[in-house]
Amino acid sequence: MARVNDVKLSKVREDGKAEIIVRLYVTKQFCPQFRSGLFVDPKRFIQAERGARARCASYEIDIPRRGKHNFAEVKELEETGMKLALYLQRIIKICDATSEKHKDELTTEWIATSLRLINKENTNIENISYQHIAELMEKERQEIEAESVKASKRSFFDLMADFRDNAKKKVNGKREGDKSDVWKKNFDVLVRALKRYEAFIWLSDSTRKGFMLDVDTMDSETIEDIESFLRNEHALLEDYPGIFRQIPAFTDVKRKNPKPQPRGNNTICALFNKLKAFFNWLNEKKITRNNPFVGYEGVVSEHYGTPYYINLSERNRIADFDLAGHPELAVQRDIFVFQCCIGCRVSDLMRLTERNLIGGAVEYIPHKTKGERQNVVRVPLNARALALVEKYKGVDAKGRMFPFISPQKYNDDIKEIFRLCGVTRLVTVVNSVTGKEEQRPINEVASSHMARRCFVGNLYKKVKDPNLIASMSGHAEGSKAFARYRGIDEEVKKEVVSLLD
Repeated sequence: MARVNDVKLSKVREDGKAEIIVRLYVTKQFCPQFRSGLFVDPKRFIQAERGARARCASYEIDIPRRGKHNFAEVKELEETGMKLALYLQRIIKICDATSEKHKDELTTEWIATSLRLINKENTNIENISYQHIAELMEKERQEIEAESVKASKRSFFDLMADFRDNAKKKVNGKREGDKSDVWKKNFDVLVRALKRYEAFIWLSDSTRKGFMLDVDTMDSETIEDIESFLRNEHALLEDYPGIFRQIPAFTDVKRKNPKPQPRGNNTICALFNKLKAFFNWLNEKKITRNNPFVGYEGVVSEHYGTPYYINLSERNRIADFDLAGHPELAVQRDIFVFQCCIGCRVSDLMRLTERNLIGGAVEYIPHKTKGERQNVVRVPLNARALALVEKYKGVDAKGRMFPFISPQKYNDDIKEIFRLCGVTRLVTVVNSVTGKEEQRPINEVASSHMARRCFVGNLYKKVKDPNLIASMSGHAEGSKAFARYRGIDEEVKKEVVSLLD
């Protein structure tokens, strides 16, 4: 049975007090010494000499009679005396509870740790047992481990940045492609939207202050909540305008940030596809086993209508229309007609220089898919396209094939060009927000992408070879977007019906 072998004082501190040191007798080979953490004025600590038959040196704390002049000192000495008595009771009980069946574990460190945890829990003397001590130690181990994991765990947005900048894009099931700048910009839109979602939760729900997205805890309900936020953000941020000022839609300082607009299913689906790709990467890297899209039954696929485009007659009408009264629009008209002749994306169009002209054709590597494959797109130029190239040769100060303006201004000018040229027929379009069909004048929905559709759609009407056309348009093999052009147009329908005559 353990007992107190000696109680003494350490060296006196600058404040005139010394720490009480306790030495135990557990076995002849094990007499550990402990600093109690209790301090007393040496003048108040009385230690008698050890007697020949005494088991330990006797001691006592000299507590004077309480009076007005020494009230604080007496109170402090009384508290020190009670704490020391409790300290000794606990440390002896720890030794006795451990030494019975667990002698191998009984070390100075074990006793000190046990005492610290028991003091922390303020365990009653009668409840001190080896089992209780073991449970306290296991609880602390788990807490330390959890804190360590929490400290080392990377944040949600840190992981998103790693995925954006370092993870390869999947090509034919393998991560070997580089992400394009366009993909990264679109991914940044998702990142900023999710940051605004976090901020919205903090401000709108007082019970979730400090809420943070976590790759391990996100679930289908979180995805549904994010979907609702994305769909209604334009309205929600009217009540929380500071969020959008702090986390704008665009990071380009030259671009004025518009107010958030309603999002449709296709837009949300495109954002969620990138979020799914992020979690697929997390699972592959074994950063998490969680997949929040399991059980989610919301927006799961994009839906598009049959593509509308101008026919060759309309293209020629635009190309030949007299825009002498609008010289700036005439330049953008020529660029649009040239784009109709080669069918490239506007991002590729605006990077073309004379170096891209090789043997009467334009050659380039599509920027959107550059990281996935390095296929060179070669489009022979027809007479109209060659004439336009010659017309603007050497005009652009930056050495580009044409004097380009910003993509947005280019789109605005295209709509005005269509209106002036009288190309205003009604077309059936799918409303991007409601998902419902509606009829709109084609000039109101015209954009640079219509030039690409003009190229693909009119070629497909004449040559039903998707591989040949895709080799010039830069569409990926099996592209869903390209498959939409395979719809039978009105002229083909009339030809088929005439067979019944």
